[in-house]
This record gives sequence, C-alpha cells and structure tokens, in this order.
Amino acid sequence: MAQRNTLQYIILGLLSQAPRTGYELTQDFAHEIGEFWQAQHSQIYPLLGKMEAQGLIAHTVEVTGTKLEKKRYRNTAEGQAVLTAWVGSPTPTMATTKDEFVLKLYFVQRADDTRLPGMIKEQLRIHREWLQHLEARRQLLFADPDAASQQFGHYLILDHALTRERQYVQWLEEQLARLPHN
Repeated sequence: MAQRNTLQYIILGLLSQAPRTGYELTQDFAHEIGEFWQAQHSQIYPLLGKMEAQGLIAHTVEVTGTKLEKKRYRNTAEGQAVLTAWVGSPTPTMATTKDEFVLKLYFVQRADDTRLPGMIKEQLRIHREWLQHLEARRQLLFADPDAASQQFGHYLILDHALTRERQYVQWLEEQLARLPHN
C-alpha cells in the first residue's frame, strides 16, 4: 500500500485556517504542529511547488520593504476538497513512535545494569520539562473556556499530549523505583 503524503494534508489544513508564507508554515512546524509532527524547511518548500503545480494551492506575491517578495499561499477549491476528504477518511493503521530511549532499553540485558539509573533519570528530566511546556501551552491557548470549543481539534491534541507525557513520567518513576541501583 502506498504511503500517504501526510505533510501535504497538514499544509492544506494550515492553509485552510489562514493564508501563509512558506516561512510561516515552517514556524508552525517549529511550534504548534511540532508538538506532534515534524517537518523541515527542506521538505516544506519543494512540496509547496509540487502542490501548486497540482492545483491544490495558489499564491500571491507580497512585497515588503522595497525589494523583499514573499509568496503567500492559500488553498484552491480543489485543495480544500482534498483536505475535507482526507479529514473524513479512515485512519486504519496504528501510529508507531520512534523512541530511541525505548530502543536502547530493548538491548539492556540485566536489571542491575549500572547505566539504567542515569538513563532513566535523564528521560525523567526531559519528559518533566516537556510536560511543563505542554501545561504552559494549554494555559496560554485554552485558559478561556470558549477557546477550546473554537479550536476543539487542537484542544484534543494537546490533551492527548498531556495525558501521554503524564503516563510516561509515571512509568519512568515506577521503573526507577524498581532498580537495585538508583
């Protein structure tokens, strides 16, 4: 089965919210979308050209200052139809995560491995910091109860991320407590 180009759907979704420049799209991946999906500048810009050639998006040129030209992209009717169809389509596969820490754990042979306490403590620090970041994002974006109803999908994603991080921190704490060397 061919893999979907999920990045194109994310771009269509962002453009459905408001027209954006390539730079603004890149910033969305660094902040909002980056909490659950990664994409680099080197992936985004070539895809914009491809999507425009396919008729999914179009751009207008804006001049800022005396010389700087920026392309501001928006969805075409065809692009909006593709996005609408994708959002409503089934998601039949379970997502897999690439977690290097968990992969390393797979190769640890013994509970008394002296590397384990340090590894787990490092992950606890990282995940606690990320949990604090997510809690701050929720406070910033959804302190007003009406905000959650206006951006319900974003609210659900953030709630999912918070739940996942709380469970990960709890699991790490439990594993650290089980170790003979902690």
